[in-house]
Amino acid sequence: MTRIFLLMLACLGLCAPLFGAAGGHGAAENAPAFPLPETTYAELEEKEAAELGVDHLSLWQTLVLRAKADPINIVVTVLFFCAIVHTFLAGQFMKIAHDIERRHQYRVRDDKRKYVDDKLPVSFKATLFHFLGEVEAIFGIWVLPLFLIISFWPGHSGEDAVSYIDAQDYTEPVFVVIIMAIASSRPILFMARRNLSLIAGIGKRTPAAWWLSILTVAPILGSFVTEPAAMTIAALLLGQQFYKYNPSPRFAYATIGLLFVNISVGGTLTHFAAPPVLMVATGWGWGLEFMMSHFGWRAILGIILSNIVYLVIFRKDFIALTAQRDMLRQQEGETPEEEPVPTWVMLVHLGFIAWTVVTLHHPPLFVGGFLGFLAFTIATDHHQYQIQLRGPLLVGFFLAALKIHGGLQGWWISPVLGSFSEIPLFIGSTVLTAFNDNAAITYLASQVPDFSPFTLEGALKTGEAALRAETLEYAVVAGAVTGGGLTVIANAPNPAGQSILKRYFENGVSPLGLALGALIPTLIQAIGFMVLPH
Repeated sequence: MTRIFLLMLACLGLCAPLFGAAGGHGAAENAPAFPLPETTYAELEEKEAAELGVDHLSLWQTLVLRAKADPINIVVTVLFFCAIVHTFLAGQFMKIAHDIERRHQYRVRDDKRKYVDDKLPVSFKATLFHFLGEVEAIFGIWVLPLFLIISFWPGHSGEDAVSYIDAQDYTEPVFVVIIMAIASSRPILFMARRNLSLIAGIGKRTPAAWWLSILTVAPILGSFVTEPAAMTIAALLLGQQFYKYNPSPRFAYATIGLLFVNISVGGTLTHFAAPPVLMVATGWGWGLEFMMSHFGWRAILGIILSNIVYLVIFRKDFIALTAQRDMLRQQEGETPEEEPVPTWVMLVHLGFIAWTVVTLHHPPLFVGGFLGFLAFTIATDHHQYQIQLRGPLLVGFFLAALKIHGGLQGWWISPVLGSFSEIPLFIGSTVLTAFNDNAAITYLASQVPDFSPFTLEGALKTGEAALRAETLEYAVVAGAVTGGGLTVIANAPNPAGQSILKRYFENGVSPLGLALGALIPTLIQAIGFMVLPH
């Protein structure tokens, strides 16, 4: 898989200069910016409304006008939804890969040829289908046709494609790679397991006690160490204390759906940990007090209620898991315990996490800190697991590709969000989040004039306009975080959890199974955010 990925990148890198040099391929020197900025669309809509003699265009008229302004809008959106459909078919590709691999192993079992370093022959076809079935790779795969279409589309060029991809901010994907790697290190897991063990001890450390402790504490922790770090810790501990006891598929999907929803809302106690909040907090003047009073207590209440509901629904399953745990302990017998991690090593790892979080907006600083972290793990190797970078890198690749695709969907998402009142906006934001990263949803909402706390002249809105802006701001963010557990692409930390836990699901995590597992906690959070007074 790695070789295929590198080959694709190499081809892309070699072709990009050629496309840029061929900028005359249907592209004028004064070609419009790609994608068209919101201000250009606003001017076109104002002009069209004046010609039609109306105050403003309908949603359909707006979308048609924007599609006509640059027809490539329709194509890039079709590609985006093709990538989404592909994620639903990932399990099928993985199943095909496994079938091909089994047939390949049967054919080469008597192969006497000597390969490099005594390696076994690899099935290129099986590897290709395995790559197509990797959820984290899918959106990156669809960046290639996107790049080619932009490059050869009339009125655009390879230079447009390169400029657009270069212009994206990849700070978040890089941050997620690093925070995942640090949070999955042995000292951090050892400390998290030891502290959660104290809470699980109230319930005699049964699978149910561990399950409830992890799914309650870790999401709230996300408001302080960031959601990706909380997701990594929670997923790894759930693997050790829950999934390894082979829960039923229904229970397994309910748990991962609950995890994703809880993490999505658990980061809203502060204004710096949840990406959809971080996107708008400064512009809308949201601070720590605002987040706690409007979002935080509702999030905590929703997390507790969701956990209790699933605890009741699956109470019989927990009894079976306890029996399975006892049986495994008898089979494994007494195993010598590993030497505990020294306190000073754990504190140093916590320091690296703190440094990464504090320097979130300064990639050179947190990347430099990560290099220092790797050096420290080498110096304390006898207390460390091997640092696994494959999973974090794939997750970072996924998020970077999602940013590229998502950045081209503003032409239709922005007017759709701007056409809703409070309750429809909340529902629309929740639904749209399932098909795009929730941070992208809130960012696009911040570009809609009705959501801005300022007038076009730059003055603060007052009276009814200000109240409407505040209501819409709350509704769109509440909807975005509520829907953050419905799909893998709905919230930036979800790919991290999926990458860690997919081995406990046959042929990977099913998108439909995940959505069904997340449905009940999503409804509970929706009631908390929109029914309770705010």
